[in-house]
Amino acid sequence: MKLISICALATLLLTTTVGLAQSRKDQKIMQDAQKAKTTLLETSPGLERFFEDSAGYVIFPNVGKGGFIIGGASGNGVVYEDGEPVGMADLKKLNIGLQAGGQAIIEVIFFETDVDLKRFKTEKFQFAAETSAVALKSGIAFNAKYKDGVAVFALPKAGLMADASVGGQKFSYKAF
Repeated sequence: MKLISICALATLLLTTTVGLAQSRKDQKIMQDAQKAKTTLLETSPGLERFFEDSAGYVIFPNVGKGGFIIGGASGNGVVYEDGEPVGMADLKKLNIGLQAGGQAIIEVIFFETDVDLKRFKTEKFQFAAETSAVALKSGIAFNAKYKDGVAVFALPKAGLMADASVGGQKFSYKAF
């Protein structure tokens, strides 16, 4: 009986520790997402209308991309609905082709309607191979439009890479 109690206590402590570690990681990502939103709006004030009018959006504050012939990207982000955080998302991409370098970017995906946001949250959402992000420069977001219910923007943070595609990115979503 004593062994069972010790095992139960050990399991509880391990579960609590893992939960706290994940919670801290999520909190850090949420803080980074808020900073990323500020940076995006400072860089391209035209995004304000997307933040205000979209059904929801996901901000990936630190997407790492890299490759030489074979490349990949990954990042964690926060999903917002009506401006409020509702969950966490992660992004993965693997591709083969002419590419070289490495880059860190901020990526934001806006969902035009509730149906588009729900599709992201309930399916294993991914972009078609030809989809690309609008690389943000001052003023460019004013002319951007939704395509198939989404609008994607990327802001380079560091590094250099000759690839602006987001096609083939796969996402997963976990509600709070």
